[in-house]
Amino acid sequence: MASEFVFAPPATVSIPVVGQPARFPVHRIYCVGRNYEDHAKEMGFTGREPPFFFMKPADALVVVDAGQTGTMAYPTLTKNLHHEIELVVAIGTGGKNIAAADAHKHIYGYAVGLDMTRRDLQNDMKKQGRPWDIGKGFEQSAPIGPIVPVAEAGDAENAEISLQVNGTDRQRSTVSKLIWNVAETIEHLSAAWELQPGDLIYSGTPEGVAAVVAGDTLVGEVAGLPKLAVKIV
Repeated sequence: MASEFVFAPPATVSIPVVGQPARFPVHRIYCVGRNYEDHAKEMGFTGREPPFFFMKPADALVVVDAGQTGTMAYPTLTKNLHHEIELVVAIGTGGKNIAAADAHKHIYGYAVGLDMTRRDLQNDMKKQGRPWDIGKGFEQSAPIGPIVPVAEAGDAENAEISLQVNGTDRQRSTVSKLIWNVAETIEHLSAAWELQPGDLIYSGTPEGVAAVVAGDTLVGEVAGLPKLAVKIV
């Protein structure tokens, strides 16, 4: 007998996979905070502090097909919406206490993502020693492009990463400048949570984060992956 629900459950959030008809179903979204040294300094911190994590709900994704421009509504309660361009790691095989040396066996592919942040609300929470959810986990706070399977993704973990707003450079670095690289991040993350197929890891953003307003068009890129274009409406 099929289960009955008090209302229709939402559809599974999923992301297109380049070159495949099947889509990637999303389980959880983990994000790494302050994982590029120059961004950490930009936010008032220094050094190689232990990695730390926050989460976004799966339905915060704004999934944008290759070659398309997605739209993101300017969120409520903020006057300081910031962009953070990131390499996203898609987990294909789960596990707990994964050693960094084994981490790449668990990766399905890579995508370009944006960790959009209500910076004023995040800063208020920081000052009060409270969680960041209101600054990070709001609706449409996680735009993402298509996933490229590992075999076709080139050297994504050493690629150039950049973001332009209205055609002007805002962020530009290389993924190799991550404080904690992807394998190390998976090791730390899987010690705290059992990773599952369908998990996404937003790996951190380089320096240059700044505010955007309604009408702005953001184009993010990790060399070798489809660009991510999003307009704020």
